[in-house]
Amino acid sequence: MKTLEAGKRIALNNILFATDFSPHSNSALPYALAIARHYGAKVYGAHVASPEDYLFTAPDLWPVQVREQEQLQREVATRLEEQLRGVPHEALFGTGDVWNVLFRLIGEHDIDLLVMGTHGRTGARKLLMGSIAEKIFRQASCPVLSVGPNVCCKAEGEIRFHHILLATDFGEESLASLPFALSLAEEEQAQLSLLHVIDERTSGVFELEAVKMSTMRRLRKLVPSAAEPWCKVECLVKFNHHLTPPAELILETAGQQRADLIVLGVRPTHGSVTKVTHLAHTTAQHIVAHATCPVLTVRG
Repeated sequence: MKTLEAGKRIALNNILFATDFSPHSNSALPYALAIARHYGAKVYGAHVASPEDYLFTAPDLWPVQVREQEQLQREVATRLEEQLRGVPHEALFGTGDVWNVLFRLIGEHDIDLLVMGTHGRTGARKLLMGSIAEKIFRQASCPVLSVGPNVCCKAEGEIRFHHILLATDFGEESLASLPFALSLAEEEQAQLSLLHVIDERTSGVFELEAVKMSTMRRLRKLVPSAAEPWCKVECLVKFNHHLTPPAELILETAGQQRADLIVLGVRPTHGSVTKVTHLAHTTAQHIVAHATCPVLTVRG
């Protein structure tokens, strides 16, 4: 994947906006446009059609299928042209598995950021329907900005990242996301909050304060001195007193801080998506599904 050293600014040249034209996808569109204008990037709007409509069709109907697909492609191009007007853009169309098509497009167009809206499926619905969003952000070679169902719709001109929350466990994945959080905070001259959640069971009652101070020092060391003139950094340590899932503490903190963006590091998948996360079981997906602000995930 594309890596970024701490202290270096992000260069976003190519943004992929994945859409199925649903309200969830449309809510992510202003973010793709706002970021593209800010960075002078080109937006590739992509729609992936399901292959299910073309299965088990008699050979004599194949020419009809081809004409229907060509018509759908023209309609998609027209809608994307309307949505992306005003920024450099290109409309893309594919048929097949959503992730396989997006994976190909990311490589073909040297994509720096993927922006998508999500339906926020969790629990039983996620197990039954699967989570395309989680599959994408765990396998994408570029950072992924996910706009969940609880994010308030905003006009393009209202979108700014004034307060960024980075949740870190000091692992490889969360450290990979740190440079992106720093770069965005510097770009916006924003406040960057670094959050670490500690399981109280791992420390004795009399050690909690010492653990907190030690953790605060570790968090401060993550931020290079060169970043200080460009953004305001604060370090937060939260204790998990009541076995609350880390995702809930992260979401609670994001609400208290009025965060405009949550940044997470995620592990890539080497099998089942449900087996991996750098914080806890399905933590990243839970945050994406329930956050009231967009979530930027960076694969470690």
